[in-house]
Amino acid sequence: MGLKELLLLQIIAHLCLDYFFQTDKLANQKNTIGFKSSFLYWHGLACFLLAWLFSLQMDFVLFAGIIAVSHFLLDGFKRHLNNSRYFGRYAFFIDQALHLAILTFVVLLFNRWHGISPSIDVSLNFKYLLIITGYLVCLKPANIFIREVFKATEIQVSSDNEMPNAGKVIGVLERILTLTFIIVSQYSAVGFLIAAKSILRYGNNETLKTEYVLIGTMLSFGIAVIAGIIINFF
Repeated sequence: MGLKELLLLQIIAHLCLDYFFQTDKLANQKNTIGFKSSFLYWHGLACFLLAWLFSLQMDFVLFAGIIAVSHFLLDGFKRHLNNSRYFGRYAFFIDQALHLAILTFVVLLFNRWHGISPSIDVSLNFKYLLIITGYLVCLKPANIFIREVFKATEIQVSSDNEMPNAGKVIGVLERILTLTFIIVSQYSAVGFLIAAKSILRYGNNETLKTEYVLIGTMLSFGIAVIAGIIINFF
């Protein structure tokens, strides 16, 4: 295992922690009351354990602690960022950028001061880890990212006649299919998928709603396409 593999493992740990191991309700609780949230402390402990576990080396314990403390502090103070007049709408993007920057810094620091020597003799393929990361991003993180883009740009359209969460499921499915097609170099299938969705939406006379869906679709496909391009590049 090298530097790139360790960094990807830490990113995977972060994705699991912030998107799959907490509900929207608990996340909103943290964002609303900050350090007064009891869940925040469990979240910080889980961050430490995941960072340490995914490092695959005992000597990473101190650096896992640094990641956990920084994560705890960022999440604790995030409520102030959310309430900011100028930066509140971009709180999600600022928060995630800081988390990833700290992860990268800590991994580089660990590699420089200690060196990477896994306690478990396991062979990790960078591209396979990248594929796992790509699929994880295309699930819940992508849905939240798209929602936050709409929030930041103040795009809001009511949809009383649609099934709850149906758009999220459709988005996940189209991203998974798109990413898979790109990985196996079936680019024509991606075009067919986009065309098929466009046909299903054709004839909708609600202009605002159509534009809302179009923006969401382009963001959704864009995330999957970018992930596929990055994976194929390596």
